[in-house]
Amino acid sequence: MAASGNLTPPSVMAMPSADSTATFTVLAGATIGVVFTAIALQHFALGSTEDIDLGGFSILTAWTFFKKRYDFMLSNFKARKMFRFRVLQHRVVALSGEAARQVFFNELSLDLPEGYRILKGGAPQMRDIHVEEPDMKDLSAFNKQLISLLRKERIDEILPVLFEDVHQGMKTWGKQGTLNPFKEIYELVFQMNVRLATCRELAEDKKAVAKLGRHYWELEKAASPVALLLPWFPSRAKKDQEAATMNLFQLIAGYVELRRKAPHPNSDAIDVLIANGDSTEAIVGFVLGVVFSGFVNTGMNVCWNLLYLGMNAEWKKKVAAEVQALMANHTDTLSTEPLHKRLSSIPMQAWEDEMPALDAVIRETLRLIAGSGIFLRRNLLKDFDVEGVKIKKGDFLAYVAADVHLNPEIYPDPFGFDPGRYDEGRAEDKKVSHAFLGWGAGRHPCNGMRVAKLEMKLVIALVIAGYDFEIIDSSGKFPSALPQPDRNDYQQARPIGEPCFIKFRRIVD
Repeated sequence: MAASGNLTPPSVMAMPSADSTATFTVLAGATIGVVFTAIALQHFALGSTEDIDLGGFSILTAWTFFKKRYDFMLSNFKARKMFRFRVLQHRVVALSGEAARQVFFNELSLDLPEGYRILKGGAPQMRDIHVEEPDMKDLSAFNKQLISLLRKERIDEILPVLFEDVHQGMKTWGKQGTLNPFKEIYELVFQMNVRLATCRELAEDKKAVAKLGRHYWELEKAASPVALLLPWFPSRAKKDQEAATMNLFQLIAGYVELRRKAPHPNSDAIDVLIANGDSTEAIVGFVLGVVFSGFVNTGMNVCWNLLYLGMNAEWKKKVAAEVQALMANHTDTLSTEPLHKRLSSIPMQAWEDEMPALDAVIRETLRLIAGSGIFLRRNLLKDFDVEGVKIKKGDFLAYVAADVHLNPEIYPDPFGFDPGRYDEGRAEDKKVSHAFLGWGAGRHPCNGMRVAKLEMKLVIALVIAGYDFEIIDSSGKFPSALPQPDRNDYQQARPIGEPCFIKFRRIVD
């Protein structure tokens, strides 16, 4: 369903002839050569005025940062606490240590949205298709919209529908079999996010939801270093990026217009935003941001939670007992209703307050998986110093979560799965300031935390209570070691090496 107006990006409006393609290729090659030479001359003209400056060609440094950013950050931190490099004309200062972390998450000069303009990854950007979107430099408007949609009363109202969505998705698995969590579990979480952030017409159209998910993956695959470092160059990745963004925009905009024309408004997210007076462009931008964030982050973490529980019998047993206690305390134990119906009658407050074991599992999973994350900010207001290093106005700052999440001085055996490390008496996440960054920190906590945790608990509870399951490798055997995420794959963080699967058997309908 298309939005009104001519929204076709110029790069896909006409096919070039063979002669023009050949001429363009020669000119493009010459242009790239000139640009690379200019960047190199700029780099050597600037020189390295401090020990923290990385040497070499800035374009190659930036390429490594975008291609294998986790390895890039950690390898450069081996020789220094801070280092500085360039991404085209931008200066980026990478920080580590507690003092730098305090500044990074609390300094008023540092802006979050501006920080990610050079590292947008696979997130949809409407400016790529020449659609004007609201200025999001100030996050307050976005956060107000998010908070209004995720308020407790609305979630309590929609909770039974979310359980029904997940139940219907799980029915497609059959009574027993083997599934790839990074596909089937992702699809469950994606469905919930579409339900929460759009409208029932879209959420209940399986073909449209599948198409939406496909366009998201197309966008993620197109997020190459070429598209990020040379946004003006019409590469295949750039064209794929524009096409996927256009498809996403048109699909969502079509449903926004459908709801505008509806005779009776309802409580769905799109209707709430329409009632607020938001434009179609603003609504589409908001919806894409919410769905993308949930798709990548929540989906990934649910998968890893189930993998870790499947590898750890002690914590799997604790969480299973917790789910049974929750049902005993808040549902009719003699009820013959299906499992998902019983669970859906439990109020949100109980899900939040009465699952300490699962809370610890989720926290530990976030520590391990989010350890590969890189936070970015941009200094917009004034120059300031961090441990003797001047941060100039306009500089970008980067902080890798592994500096604290995988620090053995804070978390002993940092790569081990140990939810007990948060128990009273140990409280390893309280040893230093901002020791846990899984839900943001300082001036920018995650406003979607409550709903993200609820989504995780919802899926995990249905799996734990409804299935007998175990983790297997490709040969059908229990893995010999705990899987480790690909820390350079910040979008999906799938296991490195041997793939893992969930072997399941339905035990409660």
